[in-house]
Amino acid sequence: MQFTTGLFYVFAAVMVLSALRVITAKNPVHAALFLVLAFFNAAGIWLLLKAEFLAIVLVLVYVGAVMVLFLFVVMMLDINVDRMREGFWGYLPMASVIGAVIVIEMALVLWNGYSDFAQTPEAAALNIGGTKELGLLIYTKYIYGFEIAAVILLVAIIAAVALTLRRRKDSKAIDPGAAVRVQRNDRLRIVKMASVNQRAIDEANVAAAAAAQNKEQNS
Repeated sequence: MQFTTGLFYVFAAVMVLSALRVITAKNPVHAALFLVLAFFNAAGIWLLLKAEFLAIVLVLVYVGAVMVLFLFVVMMLDINVDRMREGFWGYLPMASVIGAVIVIEMALVLWNGYSDFAQTPEAAALNIGGTKELGLLIYTKYIYGFEIAAVILLVAIIAAVALTLRRRKDSKAIDPGAAVRVQRNDRLRIVKMASVNQRAIDEANVAAAAAAQNKEQNS
């Protein structure tokens, strides 16, 4: 067995075990970290297939950006894990059927691809994963689809920003412009008030006067 074949089996085994731990780990943070491990092993498999660009993109985009965001969200939210797992076994039959369908579909796709595979592995490896080849295909053959996808992502970003910055009555945000334009008199107002002892004396005098008045009225 060749060294690269052994590396493939090691990466594949670790990736499958990590994927299983993603859906079986009780702690959401541990599940996210196992998903990071699965991504790294997938990137290693891409490197074995001489798809360096895809491997680097997988690490930079998913591990370096998406998974970090997931970890921040998971750590900031107070998730009740026990309540989330209450109906786990109830969804198991449907999840098993969907998983079996996905496995069958992937097997059919792979079997069809291998049955029509006329090139040798060395010749096929020269056509995948290269940054130059991908760039030529994206900006020549698939230029319209690439531009349409870019426009859709731009519209999604603008929509997300517009929904986030809409004016709400229950929002507690402040206007930075109003904070900059504020004057000294707007920040502090001096109010003259009697001291605590003087207020107590005044209240006692008022109470004594009222008691004396009531005594006179009763007499």
